[in-house]
Amino acid sequence: MYPKEYLQFLVHFHGDQDFFECHEILEEYWKKVDCRNKESIWVGFILMAVSAYHHRRENFKGAHKTIMKSRKLLEKHKEGLHVLGLDGEGLLYLLRQQEKNIAQTLLFRPYPLPISDSHLEKQCRKLAHSMEISWNNQKDIPIEIIHRHLKRDRSLVIQEREEAIQKRQRE
Repeated sequence: MYPKEYLQFLVHFHGDQDFFECHEILEEYWKKVDCRNKESIWVGFILMAVSAYHHRRENFKGAHKTIMKSRKLLEKHKEGLHVLGLDGEGLLYLLRQQEKNIAQTLLFRPYPLPISDSHLEKQCRKLAHSMEISWNNQKDIPIEIIHRHLKRDRSLVIQEREEAIQKRQRE
């Protein structure tokens, strides 16, 4: 019923809070199903994860910019949020609260997404268990997850950017 990548996103968002991984998973999925549509609901979720990543690292400027973009995109897809098993109004309220917290430079506090479909939550809990990730984890997050971008292999990203530049120059 729900894409496996979406389930994985939810497990990481609620479980180990690996927001970088949330971004990676949904970005790959977005490229497969809604390639380059920057108005996609998936982009809204990707930006939400990126904002949480920046906020936790106290990059308030980056967090604010991405949470605003996320909220605006997800507002356009309010019905789609319901289709994806979320309480759309509840999620948009959370994002507005996060915007305020970031603007006030308050430290990051994890927030669970308002899942309205009990079947979705059961699927996520089952997947979390199989991945050995605690659902709604409240433990301290390892430093490796907090600063995960520092260890990522950027060669593919750099290659894709160079190819895009070359393509634009040819056109």
